[in-house]
Amino acid sequence: MGRLWLDAARHAAGSQIMTDGDRPAGTLTTVAARTLPVAPRERSGTLAALAVLLILGGALTTMMLVMNADERVSAILVTKPIGAGQPFGTGAIREARVVSDGSTYELWADRAQVAKSVAAVSLLPGTLVTTAMTEDWNKELLPGKARVGLALKPGQFPSGVTPGRRVQVVFVPAGNGQHRLLAPSALVDSASTGRNGTTGEVTVIADGAIAPEIAAYASSGEIVIAELPGSR
Repeated sequence: MGRLWLDAARHAAGSQIMTDGDRPAGTLTTVAARTLPVAPRERSGTLAALAVLLILGGALTTMMLVMNADERVSAILVTKPIGAGQPFGTGAIREARVVSDGSTYELWADRAQVAKSVAAVSLLPGTLVTTAMTEDWNKELLPGKARVGLALKPGQFPSGVTPGRRVQVVFVPAGNGQHRLLAPSALVDSASTGRNGTTGEVTVIADGAIAPEIAAYASSGEIVIAELPGSR
Protein backbone atom coordinates (compact mmCIF):
# COMPACT_ATOMS: atom_id res chain seq x y z
CA MET A 1 0.00 0.00 0.00
CA GLY A 2 2.91 2.35 0.66
CA ARG A 3 4.14 1.79 -2.84
CA LEU A 4 0.76 2.74 -4.32
CA TRP A 5 0.72 6.03 -2.34
CA LEU A 6 4.22 6.94 -3.54
CA ASP A 7 3.29 6.35 -7.17
CA ALA A 8 0.19 8.52 -6.80
CA ALA A 9 2.27 11.40 -5.36
CA ARG A 10 4.73 11.18 -8.19
CA HIS A 11 1.91 11.23 -10.75
CA ALA A 12 0.37 14.34 -9.18
CA ALA A 13 3.72 16.18 -9.06
CA GLY A 14 4.55 15.18 -12.60
CA SER A 15 1.38 16.78 -13.89
CA GLN A 16 2.57 20.18 -12.51
CA ILE A 17 6.26 20.04 -13.45
CA MET A 18 7.19 21.03 -17.01
CA THR A 19 10.34 19.91 -18.65
CA ASP A 20 12.55 22.25 -20.59
CA GLY A 21 11.04 20.95 -23.77
CA ASP A 22 7.48 21.73 -22.61
CA ARG A 23 8.25 25.42 -21.56
CA PRO A 24 7.12 28.16 -23.90
CA ALA A 25 9.89 29.88 -25.79
CA GLY A 26 11.46 32.76 -23.85
CA THR A 27 10.51 31.44 -20.41
CA LEU A 28 13.48 31.29 -18.05
CA THR A 29 14.08 28.58 -15.54
CA THR A 30 14.64 29.53 -11.92
CA VAL A 31 18.41 28.95 -12.18
CA ALA A 32 18.65 30.88 -15.47
CA ALA A 33 16.66 33.79 -13.99
CA ARG A 34 19.21 34.05 -11.21
CA THR A 35 22.17 34.07 -13.60
CA LEU A 36 21.21 36.85 -16.10
CA PRO A 37 24.11 38.01 -18.29
CA VAL A 38 25.76 41.23 -16.98
CA ALA A 39 26.99 43.96 -19.36
CA PRO A 40 30.78 44.28 -19.29
CA ARG A 41 32.02 47.09 -17.01
CA GLU A 42 33.74 49.81 -19.05
CA ARG A 43 34.15 52.45 -16.31
CA SER A 44 37.59 51.33 -15.24
CA GLY A 45 38.88 51.50 -18.81
CA THR A 46 37.48 55.00 -19.32
CA LEU A 47 39.05 56.26 -16.12
CA ALA A 48 42.40 54.81 -17.11
CA ALA A 49 42.25 56.55 -20.49
CA LEU A 50 41.36 59.85 -18.81
CA ALA A 51 44.27 59.51 -16.41
CA VAL A 52 46.66 58.94 -19.31
CA LEU A 53 45.35 62.06 -21.07
CA LEU A 54 45.82 64.14 -17.91
CA ILE A 55 49.38 62.90 -17.52
CA LEU A 56 50.18 63.68 -21.15
CA GLY A 57 48.59 67.13 -20.81
CA GLY A 58 50.65 67.92 -17.73
CA ALA A 59 53.83 66.78 -19.44
CA LEU A 60 53.06 68.96 -22.47
CA THR A 61 52.37 72.00 -20.28
CA THR A 62 55.64 71.50 -18.41
CA MET A 63 57.51 71.19 -21.68
CA MET A 64 56.00 74.44 -22.98
CA LEU A 65 56.93 76.27 -19.77
CA VAL A 66 60.50 75.02 -20.01
CA MET A 67 60.71 76.07 -23.66
CA ASN A 68 59.30 79.52 -22.87
CA ALA A 69 61.72 79.91 -19.99
CA ASP A 70 64.58 79.29 -22.40
CA GLU A 71 63.24 82.07 -24.66
CA ARG A 72 63.05 84.74 -21.93
CA VAL A 73 65.20 87.84 -22.33
CA SER A 74 66.33 90.56 -19.93
CA ALA A 75 64.47 93.69 -21.02
CA ILE A 76 64.24 97.22 -19.57
CA LEU A 77 61.18 98.20 -17.53
CA VAL A 78 60.22 101.79 -16.73
CA THR A 79 59.70 102.38 -12.97
CA LYS A 80 58.94 106.13 -12.96
CA PRO A 81 57.05 108.43 -15.35
CA ILE A 82 59.28 109.75 -18.15
CA GLY A 83 58.04 112.59 -20.33
CA ALA A 84 58.69 112.79 -24.06
CA GLY A 85 62.12 114.30 -24.64
CA GLN A 86 63.30 113.54 -21.11
CA PRO A 87 66.31 111.31 -20.48
CA PHE A 88 65.81 107.85 -19.05
CA GLY A 89 68.62 108.01 -16.53
CA THR A 90 69.51 105.06 -14.31
CA GLY A 91 66.97 105.67 -11.54
CA ALA A 92 63.86 105.17 -13.68
CA ILE A 93 64.57 101.74 -15.15
CA ARG A 94 65.12 98.19 -13.91
CA GLU A 95 65.59 94.70 -15.34
CA ALA A 96 62.58 92.56 -16.27
CA ARG A 97 62.65 88.96 -17.54
CA VAL A 98 60.07 88.59 -20.34
CA VAL A 99 59.23 86.02 -22.99
CA SER A 100 60.65 86.97 -26.36
CA ASP A 101 57.59 87.47 -28.58
CA GLY A 102 59.30 89.14 -31.50
CA SER A 103 59.12 92.67 -30.06
CA THR A 104 62.25 94.79 -30.37
CA TYR A 105 62.85 95.28 -26.67
CA GLU A 106 65.78 97.32 -25.43
CA LEU A 107 67.96 94.77 -23.63
CA TRP A 108 69.19 95.19 -20.09
CA ALA A 109 72.73 94.66 -21.35
CA ASP A 110 72.35 98.00 -23.21
CA ARG A 111 71.02 99.90 -20.17
CA ALA A 112 73.98 102.30 -20.06
CA GLN A 113 73.24 103.46 -23.59
CA VAL A 114 69.50 103.67 -22.91
CA ALA A 115 70.13 105.73 -19.76
CA LYS A 116 71.86 108.35 -21.91
CA SER A 117 69.02 108.49 -24.43
CA VAL A 118 65.71 110.37 -24.21
CA ALA A 119 62.16 109.09 -24.44
CA ALA A 120 60.56 109.51 -27.86
CA VAL A 121 57.12 109.40 -26.24
CA SER A 122 55.77 109.77 -22.69
CA LEU A 123 56.23 106.54 -20.76
CA LEU A 124 54.40 105.28 -17.67
CA PRO A 125 55.70 102.94 -14.95
CA GLY A 126 55.42 99.31 -16.01
CA THR A 127 56.21 100.00 -19.68
CA LEU A 128 58.66 97.66 -21.40
CA VAL A 129 61.05 99.81 -23.41
CA THR A 130 61.36 99.10 -27.14
CA THR A 131 63.83 100.59 -29.60
CA ALA A 132 61.09 102.85 -31.01
CA MET A 133 60.69 104.52 -27.59
CA THR A 134 64.28 105.77 -27.35
CA GLU A 135 66.10 108.55 -29.16
CA ASP A 136 69.70 109.61 -29.11
CA TRP A 137 69.66 112.93 -27.29
CA ASN A 138 72.65 114.35 -29.20
CA LYS A 139 70.91 113.85 -32.53
CA GLU A 140 69.67 117.39 -31.92
CA LEU A 141 73.03 118.56 -33.20
CA LEU A 142 71.69 119.27 -36.68
CA PRO A 143 72.54 121.97 -39.22
CA GLY A 144 71.77 125.33 -37.65
CA LYS A 145 72.77 124.13 -34.15
CA ALA A 146 76.05 124.61 -32.28
CA ARG A 147 77.79 123.22 -29.23
CA VAL A 148 78.80 125.93 -26.79
CA GLY A 149 81.13 125.34 -23.85
CA LEU A 150 80.46 127.22 -20.63
CA ALA A 151 82.80 127.63 -17.66
CA LEU A 152 80.47 128.41 -14.78
CA LYS A 153 80.90 129.20 -11.10
CA PRO A 154 78.73 127.93 -8.20
CA GLY A 155 75.41 129.69 -8.32
CA GLN A 156 75.53 129.93 -12.11
CA PHE A 157 74.40 126.36 -12.71
CA PRO A 158 72.16 123.91 -10.79
CA SER A 159 73.78 121.05 -8.93
CA GLY A 160 73.32 117.62 -10.43
CA VAL A 161 72.85 118.80 -14.00
CA THR A 162 73.66 115.95 -16.38
CA PRO A 163 73.70 115.31 -20.12
CA GLY A 164 70.26 115.15 -21.68
CA ARG A 165 68.74 117.82 -19.41
CA ARG A 166 67.00 120.86 -20.79
CA VAL A 167 68.17 124.23 -19.50
CA GLN A 168 67.55 127.91 -20.06
CA VAL A 169 70.61 130.02 -20.88
CA VAL A 170 70.23 133.47 -19.35
CA PHE A 171 72.42 136.56 -19.76
CA VAL A 172 72.89 138.26 -16.37
CA PRO A 173 74.98 141.43 -16.72
CA ALA A 174 77.56 142.23 -14.07
CA GLY A 175 76.15 145.72 -13.55
CA ASN A 176 72.56 146.78 -13.10
CA GLY A 177 71.53 145.96 -16.64
CA GLN A 178 68.51 143.91 -17.65
CA HIS A 179 68.92 140.16 -17.79
CA ARG A 180 67.93 138.48 -21.03
CA LEU A 181 66.91 134.94 -22.02
CA LEU A 182 69.24 133.75 -24.75
CA ALA A 183 68.18 130.11 -25.17
CA PRO A 184 64.79 128.98 -23.82
CA SER A 185 65.46 125.24 -24.13
CA ALA A 186 69.09 124.31 -24.70
CA LEU A 187 70.13 120.68 -24.41
CA VAL A 188 72.99 119.79 -22.09
CA ASP A 189 75.54 117.81 -24.09
CA SER A 190 78.08 117.26 -21.32
CA ALA A 191 78.63 118.41 -17.76
CA SER A 192 81.39 118.07 -15.21
CA THR A 193 82.47 119.73 -11.98
CA GLY A 194 86.01 120.62 -10.97
CA ARG A 195 87.69 118.76 -8.14
CA ASN A 196 87.33 121.71 -5.81
CA GLY A 197 83.70 122.17 -6.78
CA THR A 198 84.22 125.85 -7.56
CA THR A 199 83.78 125.63 -11.31
CA GLY A 200 81.61 123.68 -13.64
CA GLU A 201 82.12 122.93 -17.31
CA VAL A 202 78.85 122.55 -19.17
CA THR A 203 78.40 122.17 -22.91
CA VAL A 204 75.00 122.99 -24.36
CA ILE A 205 73.48 122.64 -27.81
CA ALA A 206 71.80 125.86 -28.88
CA ASP A 207 70.79 127.69 -32.04
CA GLY A 208 73.83 128.58 -34.11
CA ALA A 209 72.63 132.19 -34.46
CA ILE A 210 72.81 132.84 -30.72
CA ALA A 211 75.84 130.64 -29.97
CA PRO A 212 78.49 133.37 -30.45
CA GLU A 213 76.65 135.70 -28.05
CA ILE A 214 76.35 132.93 -25.42
CA ALA A 215 80.06 132.18 -25.71
CA ALA A 216 80.98 135.87 -25.34
CA TYR A 217 78.88 136.37 -22.24
CA ALA A 218 80.12 133.11 -20.74
CA SER A 219 83.74 134.23 -21.07
CA SER A 220 82.97 137.29 -18.95
CA GLY A 221 81.07 135.26 -16.35
CA GLU A 222 77.67 136.68 -17.24
CA ILE A 223 75.84 133.45 -18.11
CA VAL A 224 73.54 131.51 -15.81
CA ILE A 225 71.77 128.29 -16.72
CA ALA A 226 68.51 127.15 -15.12
CA GLU A 227 67.20 123.61 -15.37
CA LEU A 228 63.69 123.36 -16.76
CA PRO A 229 61.01 121.62 -14.64
CA GLY A 230 60.28 118.05 -15.70
CA SER A 231 63.57 117.61 -17.53
CA ARG A 232 64.77 115.03 -15.03
